[in-house]
Amino acid sequence: MLGLLALLIAYILGAIPFGYLVVRWTTGSDVRDSGSGNIGATNVLRTTGRGPAIATLALDIAKGFLAAYLASWLTNGSPEWTALAALAVMAGHAFPVFLKFQGGKAVATFIGAFAYVAPVPLLAALLVFLITVGYTRYISAGSVIAAGSFPLGVWLIDHPPITVFLASLAAAGFIVYRHRSNLERLHQGTEHIFRWKPEPGSAARTARHVR
Repeated sequence: MLGLLALLIAYILGAIPFGYLVVRWTTGSDVRDSGSGNIGATNVLRTTGRGPAIATLALDIAKGFLAAYLASWLTNGSPEWTALAALAVMAGHAFPVFLKFQGGKAVATFIGAFAYVAPVPLLAALLVFLITVGYTRYISAGSVIAAGSFPLGVWLIDHPPITVFLASLAAAGFIVYRHRSNLERLHQGTEHIFRWKPEPGSAARTARHVR
């Protein structure tokens, strides 16, 4: 029963749409009306700016970590329930009940949850992410390649229970699946390049939404 409660709590935590809330509180606009329409930190950065994006990233990572921590606490450290809670918090972010099940890609929430479940393999995956983004300048490419390499790191570094490995495999597959439109744009050469500034015209779009 406590394991199921942990999964419910994880989903509800994941469903808190911090990107939507941060942009709404800071500009009065709806981030879903700008850029890619995503509620994640990348679209917040692209459409609103660094400060809101950093806040969104930190909060999305924190809710993932908190979900896994609470699951471990409620189930006396069960690695199986904790790994399932990592999946539940990602599902909450991607399909939030508070936004009619239209959420983000769950990368930051994935980072937070597996920072608790499998911290060393996650660090290795983050290194892959940074190298990929540094070389390609595509956040989506870094996310997909890092996620794809993560289960292998979990298996080789942690030698975990099979449930934990399968959860890492499911999480990686979910991240790749959520980036299918990005992969199509990468193939077409139309994917957004990463930059530390809002895209030209995004401020004007935000101002129109506020008015």
